[in-house]
Amino acid sequence: MDMDLDHIVRQVEKYGDLGRALEPPGTQRQALFAKVQGYADRFLDRIGSLKAYETDGHEKCEADGMFEPQEEGGDLDRLLDHLALRVDGPGLNPASGGHLGYIPGGGVPAAAWGDLLAAITNRYAGVFYSSPGAVRMENAMVRWSARLVGYPENAGGCLLSGGSMANLTAVATARSAMGLKGRDLERAVVYLTHHAHHSLHKALRITGLGECIVRYVPMDHRYRMRADALRDMIGADERDGLRPFLLIANAGSTDVGAVDPLDELASVAAKHGVWYHVDAAYGGYFLLTDHGRSVMVGIHRADSLVMDPHKGLFLPYGTGIVLLKDIRHLMAAHGYQAHYMQDTRERAFEPSPAELSPELSKHFRGLRMWLPLKLHGVAPFRACLEEKLWLARYFRHRVAAIGFATGPEPDLSVVHFRLETPEADPEVINRDIARAVVKDGRVFISTTLLDGRFTLRFAALSFRTHREQVDVLLEQLELLARAAATGSGAQPVH
Repeated sequence: MDMDLDHIVRQVEKYGDLGRALEPPGTQRQALFAKVQGYADRFLDRIGSLKAYETDGHEKCEADGMFEPQEEGGDLDRLLDHLALRVDGPGLNPASGGHLGYIPGGGVPAAAWGDLLAAITNRYAGVFYSSPGAVRMENAMVRWSARLVGYPENAGGCLLSGGSMANLTAVATARSAMGLKGRDLERAVVYLTHHAHHSLHKALRITGLGECIVRYVPMDHRYRMRADALRDMIGADERDGLRPFLLIANAGSTDVGAVDPLDELASVAAKHGVWYHVDAAYGGYFLLTDHGRSVMVGIHRADSLVMDPHKGLFLPYGTGIVLLKDIRHLMAAHGYQAHYMQDTRERAFEPSPAELSPELSKHFRGLRMWLPLKLHGVAPFRACLEEKLWLARYFRHRVAAIGFATGPEPDLSVVHFRLETPEADPEVINRDIARAVVKDGRVFISTTLLDGRFTLRFAALSFRTHREQVDVLLEQLELLARAAATGSGAQPVH
């Protein structure tokens, strides 16, 4: 039996009135936004004095009612206090110029303004029909990045959530473009080094390529793939009746920032008909510099590659790009047809990102990239990257003078180093040094294993990292090295 219309109307009005709480009136909205802006301004004003890593306060992050939604709304001041104390306090502060571990990026304020506008206007940047301006903006960012690489006009790609999703998209595209079927997997061979990012192993597994044969190509003393070894391995596999399928190279490895000999590897891949993918998530935007272009000669020969604007362009986390030399491969691998989307095909004057990746629903990421680049121009981004290249060399010279063993001159902005002293076990003392630096908190460094040895890492990429932050680290390391030499061990130094 149908409900009474009057009852239906009363329910509509009742719940409509309650739901309007999500749309505060202008004066209330302005007052609330002023508090949010004030929080952001205070954070940025204090960023130079905040620790890069805060060891205290982890117990404050235990789950309770302040993390879980409640039926009734709360006071914004109290919520912002919770954010400051329990989210923006403990742990790693990626916005700090003292973040010298992992691969830091930053988060330029103009990118946050772009995100704010993108979230408020909520343009759907997945399909050209829905928002031609948003799609054109994102495609323009892709084309600009492709020109940096040296790709031809028929190249293309899309903005994704980061290097992991970009690598996944590229691997899936390689599988499609090479016509790899399930029956081929046990004979198909993938070539990479032990310094390939773990997201690529995940991508192989997720795309159903986990049954492929994986060959780890030997590296030289600079941790770069050896083209001669690759050539020999592919030749041997072909003679054994296997199918060389995919070559994955690094343009800035995570561990040491190494750039493989991209041009030589491209020649090997071309000769044997192997799909050539370059992981330039970290190193790609160093192409803005003369040095970056010199160490990445041949990158334009890759069939696919990834770049992370949230690294080399200092954008907030969640910004990656996949690029294909021929966009048709991307369309063939990720295109779709759906009846409810039939209207969108009537006006499609540019490729739609939703047809170029696994994503359909997606954030309008282009605005966070476009606004900073247009507002500031490219020049200061290039200058920041140049500064980081020189800071890495400055750090390497200074830390070696203190007594640390260092690797070769870095390809980009990562330096690996290690204290080796007869007074203590190197494994123990370097672990102690890492803990002491992190506990002090003014700067943050990370560690890795190289040739089975515990090794310290310096990674300069944040736009807020300058010589003063590097000098703070050097002062700590000098004190810690002296303590190790006297046998007193590494202790916090501040």
